[in-house]
Amino acid sequence: MFGITDLTTYILGTIFIVLLPGPNSMYVLSVAAQRGVKAGFAGAAGVFVGDFILMTLAATGAAGLLKANPALFAVVKYLGGGYLAWVGVNMLLGAWRAWRQRQLAEASPARAVNAANPFVRALVISLMNPKAILFFVSFFVQFVDPNYAYPALTFAILGGILQCFSALYLTTIIIAGARLADAFRRRRKLAASLSGAAGAVFVGFGAKLASASLN
Repeated sequence: MFGITDLTTYILGTIFIVLLPGPNSMYVLSVAAQRGVKAGFAGAAGVFVGDFILMTLAATGAAGLLKANPALFAVVKYLGGGYLAWVGVNMLLGAWRAWRQRQLAEASPARAVNAANPFVRALVISLMNPKAILFFVSFFVQFVDPNYAYPALTFAILGGILQCFSALYLTTIIIAGARLADAFRRRRKLAASLSGAAGAVFVGFGAKLASASLN
């Protein structure tokens, strides 16, 4: 299946990619800070499902398909980059309205991240996450040996490791985000500023995905 060295390499790489800031964690943190722990975990569930879908696609040959078809990869990355940039622009516009009006009920940062359905939004963001796409296409598949007698077992172990680290990390930022909620409610300018900063980061994520390469 894989040796201790391979497993250690995978675990270290997984920890690094999970801790690296990305649209998944940014969205979950924003939702938890604006709507509380329950909404934060709904967003986290969307991330888990999205990552599982990407893992399954990578393990079943989608990674090779993307590598063999640059035009298809270009379509995926530009669509994903455009979506993340659209999310970011909406967050920036919502933050601008909140800053100008100072009316949380009329133009809250929560609207800026469209937190009406955290699970669905987090799922889509996860599927369009440049960090996750490149991780599964370029790193994850290296440890799934199709010649092993039980490839599903390898997939389950590697996927379980990733999801465990992801769950620990997202739980931490959900709790942190919930603690920030009171501060945001008391300081509307601060909330608008942070939402605007998050929007700018999402635009950056979109640009990063649009310029991504499998090489």
